[in-house]
This record gives sequence, structure tokens and C-alpha cells, in this order.
Amino acid sequence: MTINTPGAAKLQRLGPSAWPHPADFAAPPSRTERERWSEADRAARPERLARLRARMAQERVDGYFGLRWEHMRYLTGLPFDESEVTGSGDAGKFLVTLEELFVLADSRYTIAVSRHAPEARLFEIERQLTEHWADLVAAAGVRRVGVEAMSIPHITWEKLAAAAPGLELVPIEGWVEAQRQLKDPVELERVAAASAVADRALASLLPSIRPGVTERELAMDLEWRMRTGGAERLAFDVACLAGPEAALPHGSPGDRPVLAGAVLLFDFGAQVEGYRSDMTRTLFVGEPTERDLGVYETVAGAQDVVFATLDGAVATAQGGAPLPTGPSLDGLARSFIEADGRWPAYGHGLGHGIGLAVHELPGLGRRSPDEPLPRRTVFSVEPGIYLEGETGVRIEDLVVIDVARGRADRVTLFPRDVVIVGV
Repeated sequence: MTINTPGAAKLQRLGPSAWPHPADFAAPPSRTERERWSEADRAARPERLARLRARMAQERVDGYFGLRWEHMRYLTGLPFDESEVTGSGDAGKFLVTLEELFVLADSRYTIAVSRHAPEARLFEIERQLTEHWADLVAAAGVRRVGVEAMSIPHITWEKLAAAAPGLELVPIEGWVEAQRQLKDPVELERVAAASAVADRALASLLPSIRPGVTERELAMDLEWRMRTGGAERLAFDVACLAGPEAALPHGSPGDRPVLAGAVLLFDFGAQVEGYRSDMTRTLFVGEPTERDLGVYETVAGAQDVVFATLDGAVATAQGGAPLPTGPSLDGLARSFIEADGRWPAYGHGLGHGIGLAVHELPGLGRRSPDEPLPRRTVFSVEPGIYLEGETGVRIEDLVVIDVARGRADRVTLFPRDVVIVGV
């Protein structure tokens, strides 16, 4: 399958008789599929830890202290997420040595650690981390520890240094992030499953969209459809923005009514077995205005340029060539919009990686690392045009590339065509 879709000039107009149907998209994963994914994670963790330990040895550290919840889940199996971290205190942090894996937990999480991270050595804490730090590093036998420096407050760093003065703390960042951007096949399957949940939910919502219903009502309705349609939770809060509000790239739904003759933008995603989806669709409430239709076609055209480039790049990469960089793809989409000349290009990046977290590597923006994309990964492609006080259009699809399999395709399957609702 390729991601090279028809050019923007060939977009179809989809009214009620041609709307996508929920049955057009994959059903929620079965219990057997979920168990297979869980077992694949368990089987992958030793290799993930081995890669981290190789980096540790290369950098001459004998410990890696992790604080980020997505790294915890990726390396240990303990299913923390950002909602749990808020009240977890110092539980959920972990220490990797060259031989062992320690997971810190208080009495609320000891059962969870034994259940989800049985290979780890439980280190029980009932007070603040700084009070246990000397005992932890002594038990681990470490002398030089890399710490996820972007995730630790400066005052905590100073207290840890004081608690174990014979230990050297080394600020590090990006080691596990770089590893996580190269996805296992079963990770890609879960992102696709989460995308299908979101696709189905939006398709089932279409008949409920009409002038007068509020953004908040539609956002809540879409959330309910995802939660009852296979999602264990939302990937992030639903954005539903009507008319001029669609010009806010990260706006929040309010009590504003849907307007006839205006656009309606949804940005949302589901989570399935820990992995997230992210999609944006801009719909038309009634007959599109000439301006709004022109904006939409230009945004779709910018996506097409990127899709066509990725198609060709995966083919040449099979012969050993590097894939494009994130900034180069961003430049292609931005240049397409700028060449049209009618409206300004988006100010955000073209896209981002996705997986356990909504935003992760690889980055597809002007300030992203100027290095080739990983050869098996998933990321968003989401150009937009925003006209303050008037309208806004963004189209966002998740794209999977797998050079070894010659794969370059979208896993967001809700049509990119001009979908007309509220009629």
C-alpha cells in the first residue's frame, strides 16, 4: 500500500449518502490480540534494556535513573501514564544498572510492580526519594549514574547529590527517546488499532452534527464514542472548534454553537493497550464557502507533496539510501502553501512521532533534529492554514514507514475528502 493519494484538485465531496460508515474501519482488537501484544512487550524488554546498557557502557555510567512514565512502561512494563504520575509521588521511578533493574514503589504500587514488572527488583519507598537515595544506590552498587535531567527539578537534583556525596550524577536526555522512535511491529499495530477506534468514532458522530449544537456537546459525544468503541482512554482531550475558533491550533471546545456555512475542526485520538492515535479532520457545515474550500484544498495539497516524497523515499531506502529528514519534509509542505500565495503557512511543525506518548520522536519541524527518519516508525503529517478571526483548516494523518517491508502508508483511514455535514 502507498500513501500517495489523489491530488487536492481531485478531492471528492461527501454528503450524507457518501459518508464513511463505522463498519468501514477495523473492529476493536480482540482479547487474543491484546494478549499477543502484551506477550510481545514482555519478550522485547530484555533487548530494550540491552540497548540501553550498551549506551550506558559507551558513556561510562553504571546506572540510569529514569523518571518519565513512558520510559517506565517501555522498559519495565509497569503501565504508568501522565494521569497516574500526578499523585504517585516518587513511585514509578526506576534505576537500571549494568546487571539489574530496580523499580521504586510505595504500598499503593507493590502489587502492580509484581504483576507487570516481575523481572524487576522492587525497591519499596514510604518517604521522599531523597531519604531513600543513599540506600538505593548502595543496594545497586553504582558510582556514576545518568539522570533524565529534563524531568527532575533542580532542587531534587541538589538533594540527591547531597544524600550520596560519593556518587556522581550525570545529566542525560534523549537516550531512551531515540530508542523508542524505532518502533517494533506490534507497537505499530497498536497505533493502527487506536487510529481505527478514532476513525470509527468520528464516522458514527457525523449524523449528530448540525447547526446549533455546541462544540462542548460534540466533544463529549465523540469522547463517549471512543471510550465505548474500544479505547481504554483518550490519547488527549478532544478539541472541537467551530468557525473562527478553528484558527486556534490548540483551542478547547466551549459553549459556542456550530455555525452553518463554516468549518468544524476536530483534533482527537484514542489509546489502545498504551499506544495512542492522533488525527485532525476539518469538516464543512453545509455548503463550503469558496475561501474555505480553497484553504482546504491547499492544505490537502501540502499533505500530498509529503506523501509522494515518502513513497519514493521508502523505495530508494530499500537500496540503502537514507530517508528524508523531518525538517526537509516540513519545508516541502510549507513551501507548497507559500507558493500558492494566498494564505500564510502554519507556524507549528509538520508533525511528530507518536506511540506511548502523543508527542515523541521523530520530529518533523523546522527545529527538529536534521537527521534521517528511522526506518520503521510512525508519525503525524498535519499541515494547516489559520486565519485569525475567520477560519482554520488542518488535516492530520498518521503515517507508518517500514523500509524492510517496503511499507509507506497512512493508518488514519477516515477520508480526507470534503465531508459536508449538518444538511
